Amino acid sequence: MNILLVAATEAEISPFLLHHGYQNLSIREKQIGIHQVSILISGVGMVATAFAMGNYCAEKVFDLAINTGIAGSFDAAIQPGNLCRVSEDILAEFGAEDGTDFLIAETIGLGKSLFSAATVSGFPGYDQLKKVKAVTVNKVHGNEKSIAEFVERFNPQIETMEGAAFFYACEKLGIPGIQIRAISNVVERRNRANWQIEPAIKNLNDILIQLFNE
Repeated sequence: MNILLVAATEAEISPFLLHHGYQNLSIREKQIGIHQVSILISGVGMVATAFAMGNYCAEKVFDLAINTGIAGSFDAAIQPGNLCRVSEDILAEFGAEDGTDFLIAETIGLGKSLFSAATVSGFPGYDQLKKVKAVTVNKVHGNEKSIAEFVERFNPQIETMEGAAFFYACEKLGIPGIQIRAISNVVERRNRANWQIEPAIKNLNDILIQLFNE
């Protein structure tokens, strides 16, 4: 397969890049086993991700796109260091307020806000990852009141800043897309002392290397 691997930052997939010899991203495409794998560092956030995907894929054809990186967890059962695959993702801030109610984009005709991962074969370890529901946000949560409101409104398990925008771009480009995330922190009042970014990145890259080895 011709595969596009998308991450917001190079740091999130640096061990994978080093393992496979993508040196300083001067080489963006390499053969890994039976797959041709291209790397796209999109930048952080929905706008950067959607633009980078559209720009990079305008004249390229891919059989599969994989979005990967770290994420925050709303779910006490999903702790820092854990790995998961996103089955459903929503542009959680795309809609309108009506007093204390929030109207998602679909209900008021603004467009689509809910996206699902593609069904893929050829990566046995992917199906074994915990399946989760995600929200994609412009603002990482760090306020108890807004966290409680988001949990009540969407019942999400994790949050990222790119996932749903990645799925949106895949849909528009006609590319099957999947998303693999490693948890770096619990969604709570901002507390960097509790973040576990390095273990999350290690576990994420271990599974990426394993998936392509398989």
